Amino acid sequence: MTQAKRQYPRTVNCDGVKIEITQMTTADREAVVEFVKTLSEADLLFLSRDISHPKVIDAWMRSMEEGRLVSLVARADGVMVGCTTIFVDALGWSRHVGELRVLTSPAWRGRGLGRVLIQECFAQALDLGLTKLIARMTLAQHRAIGVFEELGFRAEAMLTRHVADRNGTLHDLVIMSHDVEGVSNRQAAYGIHEAVGE
Repeated sequence: MTQAKRQYPRTVNCDGVKIEITQMTTADREAVVEFVKTLSEADLLFLSRDISHPKVIDAWMRSMEEGRLVSLVARADGVMVGCTTIFVDALGWSRHVGELRVLTSPAWRGRGLGRVLIQECFAQALDLGLTKLIARMTLAQHRAIGVFEELGFRAEAMLTRHVADRNGTLHDLVIMSHDVEGVSNRQAAYGIHEAVGE
């Protein structure tokens, strides 16, 4: 996968607090472990794997090293408060599509951090030559769905009873998508670049 050209670290203002956004590296593994401990099981159900397991985090770090995904870390006063991942199957028929995963600390929800991180991923997607982003979430994640919709994502599919939590309860999964190339072209036509922070 081509590396994103966007330069990091970047500092953004989020709810009056300076947030540093950096490219994730394997040196961030322990910070990721501690960050995941702040999340509930409901926060993790939209992920294809349970990242509360150390082996899953190890696989995440290996995939990052091998260039199969790119991840960002958001920190407030040196503490990890959010992270993102764009996964691309470079050998598949959908190599133009990136799967976007965004996680934010419960204490930072409703403060604009999720929006900032999604916008950063949008800029990365352009750098990576992706034309479409998809994001998965459970129907119960109303706030996340609202933020994604405000940023141009639209529901494309719903997989009923697709996710089983640790108690065996089944949940519906929504797949949302975003036409990265189309939005970028419209912004260029109107000279609008604020959405990607240029």
